[in-house]
Amino acid sequence: MAQKSSSTEYSAKQITVLEGLQPVRKRPGMYIGNTSTEGLHHLIWEVVDNSIDEAMAGHGKMIEVRLHHDGSVSVIDEGRGIPVEKHKTTKKSALETVLTILHAGGKFGDGGYKVSGGLHGVGVSVVNALSEYLRAEVKRDGKLWMQEYNRGKAVAKVKAIANARGTGTSITFKPDAQIFSTLEFSLPLIYFHLRQQAYLTKGVRLAVVDERKSKGNPTSYSFYFEGGVKSYIKHLNASQEPKHDSVFYAEKEVDKVNVEVALQYCDSYKETIYTFANNIYTTEGGMHLIGFRTALTRTLNSYARRKNFIKEKDENLSGEDVREGLTAVISVKVRDPQFEGQTKAKLGNAEVKTAVDQVVSEQLDIYLEENPRDAEAILSKCILAQRARVAARAARDTVLRKGALDGITLPGKLADCSSKDPKNSELFIVEGDSAGGSAKQGRDRNFQAILPLRGKILNVERARLDKMLANNELKSLLIALGTNIGEQFRIEDLRYERVVIMTDADVDGAHIRTLLLTLFYRYLPDLVTKGHVYIAQPPLYKVQYLKQAKYLYTDAELDKEKKVFEKLQAEKPKKGKAVVPAPSEQGEVEEQDQETVATGHGFNIQRYKGLGEMNPQQLWDTTMNPASRMMKRVTVDDAEKADGIFTVLMGNDVLSRKKFIQTHAQTVKNLDI
Repeated sequence: MAQKSSSTEYSAKQITVLEGLQPVRKRPGMYIGNTSTEGLHHLIWEVVDNSIDEAMAGHGKMIEVRLHHDGSVSVIDEGRGIPVEKHKTTKKSALETVLTILHAGGKFGDGGYKVSGGLHGVGVSVVNALSEYLRAEVKRDGKLWMQEYNRGKAVAKVKAIANARGTGTSITFKPDAQIFSTLEFSLPLIYFHLRQQAYLTKGVRLAVVDERKSKGNPTSYSFYFEGGVKSYIKHLNASQEPKHDSVFYAEKEVDKVNVEVALQYCDSYKETIYTFANNIYTTEGGMHLIGFRTALTRTLNSYARRKNFIKEKDENLSGEDVREGLTAVISVKVRDPQFEGQTKAKLGNAEVKTAVDQVVSEQLDIYLEENPRDAEAILSKCILAQRARVAARAARDTVLRKGALDGITLPGKLADCSSKDPKNSELFIVEGDSAGGSAKQGRDRNFQAILPLRGKILNVERARLDKMLANNELKSLLIALGTNIGEQFRIEDLRYERVVIMTDADVDGAHIRTLLLTLFYRYLPDLVTKGHVYIAQPPLYKVQYLKQAKYLYTDAELDKEKKVFEKLQAEKPKKGKAVVPAPSEQGEVEEQDQETVATGHGFNIQRYKGLGEMNPQQLWDTTMNPASRMMKRVTVDDAEKADGIFTVLMGNDVLSRKKFIQTHAQTVKNLDI
């Protein structure tokens, strides 16, 4: 009977049909990722993409993003203007069709765009759906046309409001407070995105004007690059030392695929490659990346043998050898891009691989022949990388042999967990024996492993793999993780679901944390990108008043508790002086009124400098217990920016680091010297 009842309750009446833009408002995350900062800015990117598509089609040389006082944004271009005549299928104007119907636009047929970033055609309609208000103004046919919308619904029909010269589209929208958790646009984030798009759309000026904080004198900035991705390479290598002066650059169209490539080698050990398809950053690469890598390895080997850099008996350079120290940007324009999923993280067009391979092979060979000194510098760098790889392989075979990775010879300092299921296990990396001792006693040994590190590990930003594997602390960490490293890295062999960095809340602890993050980001990037790396948040303070104890994690929480105490103290009768104790130089409160403390009205602060100051139970309660702890997951939202910061802070360029410190010194809080 129960089964029959449940089946009859589920009928056609329970099937909800969302019409128009209702699905977008119901599930905004499906279209813009989330409803916080990233999703908010995605609205701007969607409208800007439409304007860039016009510029890529040869219509207009200027795009402006304007931030208004009321929280709205305008995107203005010099394109052809969205058509306003009646659409034969929808019986509405083409403008209203584009702004109110998903998958409607000029990107699906043959007459709109040769190439387009907005593959799915949902961009501007999604912006309309998620905006409290949107106003579209179109200049075309000698008129200025206008239509307004409230939460995706047209207020009135399209109408001509004035005569106008030229063509173009202006979209002004105000994000809906009912949808987004934040409505504050970030100027640096907008700067970064527009600058990147300007590199990829050479000859087009992208400007941003911020009217929000200034009265009559707005902040403005514009980006314009004639050199395209060649200029992008110079920007990416600004804090690096190039191995050769000239930047290799090639642009050519092969079988209706436009290929633009630039590269330069630097005196570093990392590989930095950015790939784009129709101006969309493909984070997972795809066919254009495969074609580039194949052509690069083959062409350099061919030239090296032809010029006798590699002897007949010697083995070829590997792909890993020719990419050490390489900075490259690959941008392709495809008429019918085949992305994997809505996120467009990977390009799947097979013809793109052939096109990129052909362009790089032909043009790079010519470049090497015409620039023999640069060619010699590049090949010298690659051959040195090959020697280091051979040395590293020998060290890796010795240190990370199969038995070690299977757990037979795990490092002695590792206090492993009893669980053999990686999905339920976590590794805490702690500094020193003192913190390690507390962590080992306080942990849940069923699923928590502890690995203490002695001192500061090697700065891998300035070291090759062979030198890394000679470092005992790094050796222990790599064996404990079980993934191996370099070309033998396998994320499937990771022995712990969560790898937690747990260091002291002082300068040394921050330095050790930075060194570990550099290791993960440079040599074990999948640990970061797949969400396995965390940072523990031990408390900064323990406060006691009214016979209660609380752990506080920030200075803001401490200030809040002080105010609570002040209020309680003001409301209750006091014996002696009614004085709020002030923090002493040692970070603890001086007991200025013994009678007040004795009657339960004291406010005592204990500042934790290190994990070793906590007893095992305190460490478990505050930092390790899954039911009560706070942990931050390490993510990479902006690979280029992250890469630049690692290079500046951890690299060899002292002047860049000094400039960074001088620039940001005033923003440092609670500097512990």
